[in-house]
Amino acid sequence: MAAKIVPVNSIKHAWRLREKGIELFIMANGVLAVLVLIGIFILLLKEGLPAFLYTSPWDFLSGEKWYPVSDPPTFGILPFLTATMVVTAVATIFAVPVGVACAIFLADIAPERLRETVKPLIELLAGVPSVVMGVIGLIVLSTIVQQFFNLSTGLCALTAGIMLALMSVPIVVSISEDALTAVPKEYREASYALGATKWQTIRHVCVPAALSGITAAIMLGIGRAIGETMTVLMVAGGAIALNLSPLEPMRPMTATIAAEINNAVRGGLQYQALFAIGLVLFILTFFVNLAADQVLERQKRKFQT
Repeated sequence: MAAKIVPVNSIKHAWRLREKGIELFIMANGVLAVLVLIGIFILLLKEGLPAFLYTSPWDFLSGEKWYPVSDPPTFGILPFLTATMVVTAVATIFAVPVGVACAIFLADIAPERLRETVKPLIELLAGVPSVVMGVIGLIVLSTIVQQFFNLSTGLCALTAGIMLALMSVPIVVSISEDALTAVPKEYREASYALGATKWQTIRHVCVPAALSGITAAIMLGIGRAIGETMTVLMVAGGAIALNLSPLEPMRPMTATIAAEINNAVRGGLQYQALFAIGLVLFILTFFVNLAADQVLERQKRKFQT
């Protein structure tokens, strides 16, 4: 029995239909992600904007007093906003150098066998639940910080920042290492051919070529630090006071929402104020990503010229 010959045009048509289906599927996922993001923003606006009718946006952002159950209530989130910035800064100071250095080591220095062993272990750290990290910080790290700095309590912004750094490092390492590994081998070989050493090649060739991926990794790590809730709720100290020292107890915005949302009357002023804090967090994260995008665009123009 003779084999059936399929026309070439039919095969091409089938492949076009398949590619079109894949494109539509990818586009649908992208549209869905945008719609979910818009939906979250609309929900935050709907629930949070009424709080600004009671307290002006300036007083809400710059006020130092948070008395949600007083008569009348007072809503000022400057202590929470400052605490978020301080904790995030501490986490960034620890996570970025360690994460990028570890990624460089894995991508360009470590033997293949060591890389295949260490990277999965680092990525496994990202899967540790935040409540477990909070317990570790509460029992172990807070005691170390208290004794080392001779503090009355080890529950402070420094402890929270270090724990957030441990949670952000796997993200920074994994994405940065992928970006460095993706740098073409020819770039390194050309650098060595010109007489550059390994460290000169890493500094002047590999890192600049992978800077967009490294920047994305750093931004994701910062986003993780800004948005983390349970860990900072457990180890930051929970003090509602305007402090700039990382050795003082603080309460970031995420911890405030988690601590008070269950006690807030749905639709009440406190409930709306907590959603307003969520709106501020959303906008803050948006500007962090916008800044990262500007850095990436500037880097692209630099390489194009």
